[in-house]
Amino acid sequence: MFSGSFFQFGGAFMEQQEELETQRELDRIDRRILDALQGDARLTMAELAERVSLSPSPCWRRVQILEKAGVIVGYHARLDRRRIGLGVHGFVYVRMQEHTTRSAASFEAQVVALNGIVACQNLSGHYDYQLELVATDHDTFARLVREKVCALPGVRDIHTSLSLREVKAAGMLPVEI
Repeated sequence: MFSGSFFQFGGAFMEQQEELETQRELDRIDRRILDALQGDARLTMAELAERVSLSPSPCWRRVQILEKAGVIVGYHARLDRRRIGLGVHGFVYVRMQEHTTRSAASFEAQVVALNGIVACQNLSGHYDYQLELVATDHDTFARLVREKVCALPGVRDIHTSLSLREVKAAGMLPVEI
């Protein structure tokens, strides 16, 4: 009764429908899901569904759509750096010799590969990059800066700052429920 082409069309229709869903605006329920998962990514689907006043199946579907759309990019455990022996936290501000796409790409690729650099931001203003570093102690931090960061391609000069106290660590993004 139904030809194979109908099913192919149906599959293409479902893919197109799914693509449209991943491009839609976030609604209140999506935002409540994101807020709940940022607070506790270990929630079961039943717990999450209850928190956002959905049944588990539609809640699971929404989470899948948020993942496919790249809104949810992963689930992570937050660690206390001090409890794992990383007592020094600091920042290195980098000014580049030149501002070409090639030099930026080379610098960024090596930064991504360096252990001890936990974040990197490309900045506007006086410095070109801000690197966030962690280390076991001041000597290790200094070695990382002198031997690794200063040796990165295209670095003209740097400025370092040590964190005296962490007031607010990377927290939840405001999803405005």
